[in-house]
Amino acid sequence: MIHLDIKTQLEINSSAHGDQKIGEQGVNDMGKRFWISGFVAFLIVLMGGWAVHGMLLTADYMRLPPAMFRTQAEVNAHFPYMVFAYLVLGFAFTWVYRQGVVTTRSWLLQGIRFGIAVALLVSVPMYLIYFVIQPMEGMTVFKQIVGDTVVFIICGIVVAFINNTVTTPRVDRAEV
Repeated sequence: MIHLDIKTQLEINSSAHGDQKIGEQGVNDMGKRFWISGFVAFLIVLMGGWAVHGMLLTADYMRLPPAMFRTQAEVNAHFPYMVFAYLVLGFAFTWVYRQGVVTTRSWLLQGIRFGIAVALLVSVPMYLIYFVIQPMEGMTVFKQIVGDTVVFIICGIVVAFINNTVTTPRVDRAEV
């Protein structure tokens, strides 16, 4: 049995992931994993937003006063802003996640925890505030919160997987 102290394990992890500087907590640079996970997070939140709001909640939104929404032509004209917003969200999601990576904890649990934290910071307050100022049905708000929370948890799991820094220590045959 080989026992490695934390410093040795971090050095092994660091050399195994040449594009990242891995410390006791966090991934400290913007190497290829950052760009890949940021883009993947963008795709997840974009497609998740479309699935939740563009498909699952369409009937709920159709019951609301038409004056609450832009016309389809106006939405189409402003769509690049939505894409930009999701792009910012995907990369910010990745950046903040990477600041709190703990290499000694399960990446899966860290991803789930982070997705829940983001939902509590973003979705829950946003939809509850909108509920106060817009004539939204309570069940619609509940569905918005649950739908976005599921998307954020999925995104957290995928980003955690991409940024997983746990490696199996390599042992030189001469050491055995």
